[in-house]
Amino acid sequence: MTALRLLLTVAAIACVLSIPAHAADKAGAKDFPAITRFKGAEIVEYQATDFDEAVLPVKPVPLNPPLATSLLRVEGKVTDITYVVPAGKTPLEVMRNYEQALGASYKTVFSCAGADCGGDMAGFIGNSGKVVPSGWGHFSFETDKNRYLLAQRSAPGGDVYVLLYAMQETNYPTAVFQKTVELKPMQGAQVNVLDAAALQRGLEADGKVAVYGVHFDTAKAEVKPDSKASLDEMAKLLAKNPGMKVYIVGHTDNTGTLAANLDLSQKRADAVAKALASTYKVEPQRLAARGVASLAPVASNSGEEGRARNRRVELVVQ
Repeated sequence: MTALRLLLTVAAIACVLSIPAHAADKAGAKDFPAITRFKGAEIVEYQATDFDEAVLPVKPVPLNPPLATSLLRVEGKVTDITYVVPAGKTPLEVMRNYEQALGASYKTVFSCAGADCGGDMAGFIGNSGKVVPSGWGHFSFETDKNRYLLAQRSAPGGDVYVLLYAMQETNYPTAVFQKTVELKPMQGAQVNVLDAAALQRGLEADGKVAVYGVHFDTAKAEVKPDSKASLDEMAKLLAKNPGMKVYIVGHTDNTGTLAANLDLSQKRADAVAKALASTYKVEPQRLAARGVASLAPVASNSGEEGRARNRRVELVVQ
């Protein structure tokens, strides 16, 4: 079976095949710190970004849409590396070595081989990042030899996902695409707290706007002092629009029970409404507090970055 047609030129393939076992990697490339490469492998493609979204198959990838149930979307530091391993090494041998190396530190999220990966796993991998060097011509990988693994390691500083796809075409060496995602929070202080004008633009465009600058301790409903800047701007918005009435909606992630989170999100929404009414003298009848727990997420709750995005207060026009 052949499902993946990637851009490779015959001349470039010949060059790769003739590279000595210890030739230099692509300029600027390096291994992911926590995972060593397969012995004798060379890096032929490399790309690292400090913060980006990665889409990771967690089930077989069908040839035709819909794909949503097959994919996990995560955000963090993303590193894509493509290795070419020494001739004679099969995808099975390569993948078994990686599985052994990952060991108990990582848990398997999903693994598959050949047709069990779905009709377009290879095509999805080929289009999801820098898998092969640019400028290579047509080349196909036989999917009955290909193997896929997605593993996850939990850590206090943020979960780490490792995607591995070992692929081979007859008469050519095995290639391994490795994508690692470190679920670390995005660098802050690059955008200021939304000011009143930005809040109003959001309401005018979407009828709602998320305010991430309102802070609470874990499982608590008392508004923390460092929320003042966001409360100031919400109060300015309401002062400039005396006829505006809003819902103040509290959202949580899915940690804990739904019942507990419904109660917590309602108490947090009540606390924000109370602060606006008591400190900023906003008429209470203009504010309606509602808590919806984890029922309206804006990101996956599978990692800390997504859970942080889901914990928010929203203003919604009544």
